[in-house]
Amino acid sequence: MAKTNPGHFFEDYAVGQVLPHAVPRTVTEGERALYHALYPARHALYSSDEFARNCGLQESPIDDLAAFHVVFGKTVPDISLNAVANLGYAEGRWLLPVYPGDTLRSVSEVIGVKQNSSGKTGVVWVRTRGLNQLDEVVIEYVRWVMVRKSNLDAPAPETVVPELKKALEPDDLVIPEDLDFSNYDFTLAGEPHRWGDYQIGETIDHVDGVTVEEAEHMLATRLWQNTAKVHFDLTFRPDGRLIYGGHVISMARALSFNGLANAQMIVGLNSGAHANPCFAGDTIKAWSEVLDKAETNAPGIGAIRLRLVATKGDVPFALRTEEGKYREDVLLDLDYWALMPV
Repeated sequence: MAKTNPGHFFEDYAVGQVLPHAVPRTVTEGERALYHALYPARHALYSSDEFARNCGLQESPIDDLAAFHVVFGKTVPDISLNAVANLGYAEGRWLLPVYPGDTLRSVSEVIGVKQNSSGKTGVVWVRTRGLNQLDEVVIEYVRWVMVRKSNLDAPAPETVVPELKKALEPDDLVIPEDLDFSNYDFTLAGEPHRWGDYQIGETIDHVDGVTVEEAEHMLATRLWQNTAKVHFDLTFRPDGRLIYGGHVISMARALSFNGLANAQMIVGLNSGAHANPCFAGDTIKAWSEVLDKAETNAPGIGAIRLRLVATKGDVPFALRTEEGKYREDVLLDLDYWALMPV
C-alpha cells in the first residue's frame, strides 16, 4: 500500500463529510516576531502587552490574521493540495483572542459541491473551525476552492451550493470579553482618527507599497505549513509560483495602518476574492472603502465594516471594468468588520 498522501481530489468530497486536520500547533512569541518580520504590521494592540492591558486584555494577542493563517494552513493538505484556486470566503468570525502558549487545531466540514461544466474540476465549499487546547472555537469561516478531478470518469455528485450570508450582521460579531477602549491611547496607537471620524462611502488611499519577494513568500507558506503545490512547485505551474493569497491579505492589512491605525481588531470576514494572481516582483498597494458602521455594547468600542483592496497598480479606488469584471491590477477584494475606539 502507498504510504504517501496524494491529497483529496474533487470526487473524494461529499456533503456532510468531516475532515479533522493533522498536526496541532502551539503558538509562541516567535509567531508574532516572524509575522512582523514578514509584514509592516504596526497595530498597537498586537505589538504591546502594555497597550493591550490598557485595553482590558491579559496581554497582547497574536495578530488576528496570523491566527487565521495557522488555522488555514492546517486545512491545506486535506482541502486545497490539488486546488486550482481558492475562490472566496464568507461568514468568518474571530471568536476568541489567541495568545502565545495556545495550541490550535482545525476541523472542516464539507457543506457544498458542484462539478464544473468541463468535467475536469469542481468547486468544494467547507466550513472550517479553529479550536484551542480547551476545545474552544477561536475562529470559524467558510471558503470555497476549485479542485481537480483525478478520475475524469467519476460521476458528478449532486450539486449542493450552500446559502451563505452576503455579510455578517453587527449582532453576529463577538467582541472579546473585557475589551475596553475607554482609556484608549491615540498617541501610542499612531493616529488620532476614531470611529466617529469615518463616514460610510469614504475611501482611503493607504499610499505605501511593498514589492513581494520570492523568499518572503516561501517563508510565509512554510511558516503556516501551507503545502499547496501552486505555491511551491514550478513543475506544477511553470509560469511561476503563485504567491499565497494569505500573504497578500496580510500585506494589504499591514499597509492599511496608514489611515486605519485604530481599526485594531478584525472580528468578521464577510467576503473575499483573490481577483488576480500575484507573483514575485509585483508591488502591492492598498486602498479601503468604509462600507458600514455599527455601535456596540462594549465600552468605548465601535464596529466598522471595510472593503480592503490590494492592487499591483498605481490607480486607487478603481475596482472593476465597465463590463463588471475585476481590473487586471486588482489582487484582492476583502470585506471585513473591525473594532475601533469611538
